[in-house]
Amino acid sequence: MRHPVLAVYIALCSLLANGCTKSINTATAATVLLIKGRVVFGNAGRNDFQPVTLKSRINGGDTVRSADDGLLDLAFIPGALAQLSGDSEINVEELGIAKDGNETAGGMRARSARIRLNRGKIIILFTPSDRSESQFTIKTRELTIKPDSDCLFCVWTDGTTTRVTCAKGKVDTSAEAQSPVAIGAGSFQQWPTAHTKPVLAADDAAAQIDITESLEAGERLQNEVSGWSNRRPF
Repeated sequence: MRHPVLAVYIALCSLLANGCTKSINTATAATVLLIKGRVVFGNAGRNDFQPVTLKSRINGGDTVRSADDGLLDLAFIPGALAQLSGDSEINVEELGIAKDGNETAGGMRARSARIRLNRGKIIILFTPSDRSESQFTIKTRELTIKPDSDCLFCVWTDGTTTRVTCAKGKVDTSAEAQSPVAIGAGSFQQWPTAHTKPVLAADDAAAQIDITESLEAGERLQNEVSGWSNRRPF
């Protein structure tokens, strides 16, 4: 009898351990905070787009496009807020959360968002919660950008050239066949480039505009999200 009982005991322990450690990944949608002008979203492959409204659910796989007069503020995940400027386009590649499999409430492990900026400008305010891990990544044609803890930064690209400007905190960047670059507050870097270190934003007119717009957008995003505390689908 001892062997069957032992086998049942081991199986039960394994089941309990798996139940405690297994996580469930769930897709989420971005929350729209503010719209100005014309902004559309949908399936780019089928050219199936519709106007963005405050009730729109922008999911992983969607493409978002803004007209020249367009502007869109949204929350990809809690702690990752963004302003999409006019004449810009992003692909939302991933939006999701991971929760403990045996938790019916709470049990949040991590939140993740990954987007691709095809053209135009996006400003990111990243203030992750201490209660769960938050992963956020922006990609352009040649670059991968990841915020380093709390930061406020801007990414601009025309599809060939990319500029990353940091207004607060620090952001990490990496490009193929080049060493990673960490960009601190008040600095920027542009690709392709011969520079191995970031340049002061004060030395470049476009970067100065990035800093000014980022600070204005960051303050507005914080105010907007505080007013939407009861409308969070995450």
